Amino acid sequence: MASKKMLVLVAAALAVAFLPSPAAATEHWVGDDNGWTLKFNYSAWAETKQFKVGDTLVFKYSEPSHTVVEVNGADFASCNIPENSNALTTGQDQVTLEEAGRRWFVCGVGAHCKNGMKVKINVLAADEAAGAPSATPPPPSSPAAKVQAHLAQAALAVTTVITAGLVF
Repeated sequence: MASKKMLVLVAAALAVAFLPSPAAATEHWVGDDNGWTLKFNYSAWAETKQFKVGDTLVFKYSEPSHTVVEVNGADFASCNIPENSNALTTGQDQVTLEEAGRRWFVCGVGAHCKNGMKVKINVLAADEAAGAPSATPPPPSSPAAKVQAHLAQAALAVTTVITAGLVF
């Protein structure tokens, strides 16, 4: 009888241990499978993501066809690339989101920015990303909905452990 109880408790503990952590950093491939390219709606892409401190943006593209330049809001709106800008040029550029706030990125090649090759994101602090629920439920495919699903799984696993303890 004790071995059954131990087996159930170990199984439940393993289920909880292997649930994904909602606080884990995310690696966002800018443009998903399309990558950093022309003729892609980066505004719509960014609206489907939740960016938080600790996450990483990955810009994948064929170099030297494109670059990634971080700019301020005014330069983003006008597609101005300041002379002192640091252009990323590897085709596998990674940017770690180290603080909360808005960030703006553009392609510095030719008229690519003016042709829509730019993305604006809002980075949330870790406590904002995991904070209180919003008044409207998130869409089912959003990162917030995935976090809620993981929390529900965790609650189910904890309930299983408690129930197993009471049964045995």
